[in-house]
Amino acid sequence: MLFLVNNPAFFLSHRLPIAQAARDAGYEVHVATMDGPSVPLILEQGFIHHVVPMSRSGSKPLEELGSLVAFWRLFRRLRPDLIHAVTIKPVLYGGIAARLAGVPAYVAAVSGLGFIFTRREGGFDPLRLAATLLYKLALGHRNSRVIFQNVSDRQELRNAGAVQPGQAVIVRGSGVDLAVYAPKREPEGAPIAIMAARLLTDKGVREFVEAARITAGHASGLRWVLVGAPDLGNPASITEAEFQQWQEEGAVICMGERDDIAELYQNAHIVVLPSYREGLPRSLVEAAACGRAVVTTDVPGCRDAIQPDVTGLLVPVRDARALADAVVQLAVDAPRRQAMGAAGRKLAEDAFDIERVVEAHLRIYAQLLDDAPHAESITG
Repeated sequence: MLFLVNNPAFFLSHRLPIAQAARDAGYEVHVATMDGPSVPLILEQGFIHHVVPMSRSGSKPLEELGSLVAFWRLFRRLRPDLIHAVTIKPVLYGGIAARLAGVPAYVAAVSGLGFIFTRREGGFDPLRLAATLLYKLALGHRNSRVIFQNVSDRQELRNAGAVQPGQAVIVRGSGVDLAVYAPKREPEGAPIAIMAARLLTDKGVREFVEAARITAGHASGLRWVLVGAPDLGNPASITEAEFQQWQEEGAVICMGERDDIAELYQNAHIVVLPSYREGLPRSLVEAAACGRAVVTTDVPGCRDAIQPDVTGLLVPVRDARALADAVVQLAVDAPRRQAMGAAGRKLAEDAFDIERVVEAHLRIYAQLLDDAPHAESITG
């Protein structure tokens, strides 16, 4: 089987346990990603790695076509029995290439529909139309499953005619290791609200910073901590200049990229994600596992990751004032906050355990391979 993922680091952070379980179940596991510093870590796991060209922005049509052709060539050469495509470009281009190459079985993991679907609606949108048409082509494989992380994304593509009944499967997120992301007693001192994400506009990072400004000087001593860095290859990224301004201003504590998220959450009181739309955000799954109350937006993906008013609070999207008010509510009410954290841990145990997610994927693989034809074509 072949995992097709844009970024090697994303494969390691979001799909490694599934790939390891597939290998242990007897699959020969290959991984195709763009090049990057995390590739040696994939090789250390014993997987066979293939570098494929993928741009980050998608602004050059010839480069996009080059990615699709490269996928097709790789599939024709490897002849995988099953492809598992993860993230938007691998799903779109990989699905089309898999049909052209006659790959017997195809899994598409739709972990959010991307920034094109988070933009404000305003009449005819050619990019959205083009993306919808690509989804129809990519997800038209006869022997395939489309894994969604929330019902809103599933319904969006069903309404567009891109997904057929029986093809869609809901798996809530990519799972969390409950032993690593373990609950600990809240730290003493002033409450800390933390956001860990790529610093993209559609993650709500500007609203997070504005909410910090609104609450500056609050009697609770509330502190706002931002973990992450600009992702300049993404069209939705904030600029380096803006990030530098935030660091100098001091309304938020900017920590840059970190790999000790469990410890950071355990040393905070509230986890915040004011995103515009998600698949099912890993940051909120990890927050639940760590027993931390959440404040997030009432949008697809985010609302699916919590139990409203039980494990966290929902606020309107793009509303820094509402975000600030909700965080302050929890900052000054330790019993309520801690009760939400305890309920979040139970939710993680019931719904987000990595073992459950792995088992769900292995079942999907086995079903598809049992039903696999000798070849698949884009015309039939």
